[in-house]
Amino acid sequence: MNDEAWIRLSIFVGVLAVMVVWEWLAPRRVLIQGYRRWPANLAIVVLNGLAVRLLIPAGAVGAAFWASEQGWGLLTLVALPSWASVLIAVILLDLVIYLQHLVVHAVPLLWRLHMVHHADRDIDVTTGLRFHPVEILLSMIIKMTAVILIGAPALAVVVFEVILNGMAMFNHSNVRLPAAIDSIIRTLFVTPDMHRVHHSVIKRETNSNYGFNLSIWDRLFGTYTAQPEKGHIDMTIGLNQFQSAPTEQLIWMLRLPFDGQIGQYPMIKRRQRSEHGDGNE
Repeated sequence: MNDEAWIRLSIFVGVLAVMVVWEWLAPRRVLIQGYRRWPANLAIVVLNGLAVRLLIPAGAVGAAFWASEQGWGLLTLVALPSWASVLIAVILLDLVIYLQHLVVHAVPLLWRLHMVHHADRDIDVTTGLRFHPVEILLSMIIKMTAVILIGAPALAVVVFEVILNGMAMFNHSNVRLPAAIDSIIRTLFVTPDMHRVHHSVIKRETNSNYGFNLSIWDRLFGTYTAQPEKGHIDMTIGLNQFQSAPTEQLIWMLRLPFDGQIGQYPMIKRRQRSEHGDGNE
């Protein structure tokens, strides 16, 4: 596992390159802001990586080794083959990420952080990398806690992190898939067309399709929306209150949680005060 960081980086760069080429050869939509968003979207990835390495250097893999040494976690209570422990841990971690995603849409304070991701007025492979550093740190703490409680093997954590990063880039990408192939894939995995619905400005569509990897959670918990109301070509991406904002600027992204209007997207209602920019019902 000493090479874990290099393995993840190599796969990250490889998947990113493949999706960029695929988007260029077979785009799904015409982008509004296009490539001018990329410098900020990619710069925030670098900031996030530095923040995690500096503040939580052990990360989720370190938590897995620590839990193993202590004999902690659900999977330590039963004798399972190594492959079964890895598979179960990956599936449970995927469920944790689904639930985390649902919670950040529900709680207004957490939604402030998550708005950085949703404020992008286009959706492509770089959108899957665009998260506020505070949200990334919070997500890492949640993953580390889940790893310890599950007793996830270190190998499972590495596999999960690779899948999570790769699928986030895949299902945010602006690529065109034949409808028949999309239909087959989304029976188990999240496709770009499925996740694009989640980035609609329409509130009921924003608050659906939370999965990043397995699509079964949205179907199981009733948060699945098959297609956007206005279709993939005509739908509006982003958040209603920021359609005229400089959403492609890094400084704007970093400041957003602290001074941005949250609109009406959070599922837990706030006390009604004079904040405008409501999301469509």
